[in-house]
Amino acid sequence: MKLNLGSLDRYMEGFISVDICEPADVVCDLRGPWFPDSDSSVDEVFAADVFEHLPDKIHTMNELWRVLKPNGIAKIQVPHASEGDGGHCDPTHKSYWTTSDFEYFCTGFAERERFRGKGEYARINAEFAVVSMTKTRHARRWGGFVVEINAILRAIK
Repeated sequence: MKLNLGSLDRYMEGFISVDICEPADVVCDLRGPWFPDSDSSVDEVFAADVFEHLPDKIHTMNELWRVLKPNGIAKIQVPHASEGDGGHCDPTHKSYWTTSDFEYFCTGFAERERFRGKGEYARINAEFAVVSMTKTRHARRWGGFVVEINAILRAIK
């Protein structure tokens, strides 16, 4: 199974479209549990311009990890919060992402390993390996620009 999260009307061949409203194939509020009976059942997730609209990074990454099969792939596109104005110009953004954010969900990241199981880190179940991390830059109409992070992650289980 392959999921296209935050799809709205963006159709992708071979993917199930998931969004908070129709015309998605599956209407689901990603702020809550994603497919509660679907642990380790998804081969690939594509999420373009959706994670920044979700308020809790830990919940988002935990749910992504939970639904992915071992070695399942997540392709994530988010605006970079510290480069360009894309992370902050949209008033509907609830969380802000940088390339460094993904390190906290990767095996072997020093700060995460040091605090594993303590405080807020106790909420993190997700384990990923970064397959690739790239950035693209797009001009805005009146001189600004958006830098998008394109992260490809592999679920470690």
